[in-house]
Amino acid sequence: MKALILNRAVEDKITITDVVLPELKEDEVKIQVKAAALNHRDEWARQGLYPNLKDGVVMGSDGAGIVIEVGKNLSQEWIGKEVIINPANNWGTNEKAQSREFHILGMPTNGTFAEFVQVKADRVHEKPAFLTWEEAASLPLGGLTAYRALMVQGGLQKGENVLVTGFGGGVAQFATQFAIAFGAEVYVSSSSPDKINTALDLGAKGGFNYTEENWSEKAVEKTGGFDLVVDSAMGDTINHLINVIKPGGKLVYYGATKGNPTDLNARKVFWNQLQLIGSTMGSDKNFKDMLSFVSLHKIKPIIDHVYDLQDAIGAFIKMKSGKQLGKIVLKVF
Repeated sequence: MKALILNRAVEDKITITDVVLPELKEDEVKIQVKAAALNHRDEWARQGLYPNLKDGVVMGSDGAGIVIEVGKNLSQEWIGKEVIINPANNWGTNEKAQSREFHILGMPTNGTFAEFVQVKADRVHEKPAFLTWEEAASLPLGGLTAYRALMVQGGLQKGENVLVTGFGGGVAQFATQFAIAFGAEVYVSSSSPDKINTALDLGAKGGFNYTEENWSEKAVEKTGGFDLVVDSAMGDTINHLINVIKPGGKLVYYGATKGNPTDLNARKVFWNQLQLIGSTMGSDKNFKDMLSFVSLHKIKPIIDHVYDLQDAIGAFIKMKSGKQLGKIVLKVF
């Protein structure tokens, strides 16, 4: 089969080549991949910035397709089903945090940027019928991460003021859509006026350009502050976020793309009874709940661009630029 693998011996660090999958295990299903979507982790792996990298591994965490073969311990009823893949493996039994064996599909195990992928049957769920293949492929990693950050770690309540930072990326778009659907008063931040306008079209109440020096003061003046902030940047932006959170509020962060803070206004954190909460992906229960929520509210992912598998280099270049609005998708079949 054709697949996109990590190959650090070549200039682009990725190669489309022929790959032979191992024999299907008794608890696995084989899926003909219809579409797959990029996440930042794929580009970070290409840049050598992700742990446990292995050349020759098929990349990609997000995907949707049709079951064409099942292991001997599984019902033949799976054959022909249209499915979406949960890329979170081995979460474990503790809903509060993942196990030591937790890993994400696509590195260090073969992922979805291929004509076929083999995963355990408990990783697949029926594709929501109202989603296209490209939309379904866009949902898993970003949707799961956003759902846990908002609903589980953030404990979102209807009517709360919510700020989603960095609107435009996958998780941020889902967090915005989910919070709006749940009945929160949602605001976003971005460096792009066009992205802020898209959030407004989705139902956000307002947006703030975080490149403006006094954006946090404007945010507090307009909103009175936020009950919940969902962020992926951290770094030295953290004190701006601390300044816009109401007393007793929460900052949930699922990434640190700007690195660790060099300074933290610790006094304001304890005096205002703030909670700083980390969040990563989500449990199997979180994934099921997320799919139910998406189906109930008929939430459709925003797609920036669809590339054919053979044009994957262009997709990675677009991801690296950071200028996308929504998900970048690879059409496979």
